Amino acid sequence: MENKLELQNRIRMWRAEKRMSQGELAELVNVSRQTISSIENLQFCPSAKLALLICVALDKKFEEVFYFE
Repeated sequence: MENKLELQNRIRMWRAEKRMSQGELAELVNVSRQTISSIENLQFCPSAKLALLICVALDKKFEEVFYFE
């Protein structure tokens, strides 16, 4: 049986804490709102660069936003 690591995230939680919309976060990291939605819903795995930009925009460490399950 193959073990798959799936990158999970807490973007929605940290956005809510900052009272930031998907659109506002998307603007900060220069992607579409739909891209942020797809990442939050695990339909799209961000590049390392985009993941780090999201962390910077949320003022969080990578491990606080992204994790494997």
